[in-house]
Amino acid sequence: MENHEESDPFLDKVKDGKTVKKLDFDNGESAAAITGQAIYGWTVNGLPALGQVSVVGEPVGRDHWDSSLCACLGRNDDFCSSDLEVCILGSVAPCVLYGSNVERLGSSPGTFTNHCLPYSFLYMVSKSLFGGNCLAPWFSYPTRSAIRRKFNLEGSCEALSRSCGCCRGLIEDEVQREHCESACDFATHVFCHPCAICQEGRELRRRLPHPGFNAQPVLVMIPPAEQSMGRSGV
Repeated sequence: MENHEESDPFLDKVKDGKTVKKLDFDNGESAAAITGQAIYGWTVNGLPALGQVSVVGEPVGRDHWDSSLCACLGRNDDFCSSDLEVCILGSVAPCVLYGSNVERLGSSPGTFTNHCLPYSFLYMVSKSLFGGNCLAPWFSYPTRSAIRRKFNLEGSCEALSRSCGCCRGLIEDEVQREHCESACDFATHVFCHPCAICQEGRELRRRLPHPGFNAQPVLVMIPPAEQSMGRSGV
């Protein structure tokens, strides 16, 4: 009699002499991480968008930023109107854009206020004392590092090493690479601050839904059409 094994994703199985690891959801593993199946991102309308992950054991390459640092108007796609809004906010009210970026990244109550107000204070102080926004970048640059780590994005040091082959010794060690990338994030905010927060805003709006958006399935009930019964003459 054949031995039919029960198909259960929580059980260890032996296949071709190799033990296939069971899913451990308690430790944060998911079916996508084990099988390499598609995971979900977000579209401009808040709808799920398919993405692909790497199978466990395979090296995961760093992703690229969706738009370059100087692409202030973004790209001509479904997010073009959102990119224009980001550009206007970054030019006129950078404190609002920065607070919105952190709110979308953190998704916790009070995040916008707790970051927008200190940024506004530093902005006004630096404008009145030095005539430019030179203090707020010191406060805002960690957000760029957090975005880079969260989405496994390629940093400036890695991009420079890939393009010209320099700085290879710095990026081979993870600790040195992270220090170098953090310094590059700081320099980006200091010297190209409006472009930096706009690039971060475009990236976050493509990757994360707004915290106020709660995607719930909507069931639409369509009543059947009325039917009339007629009597035909004999």
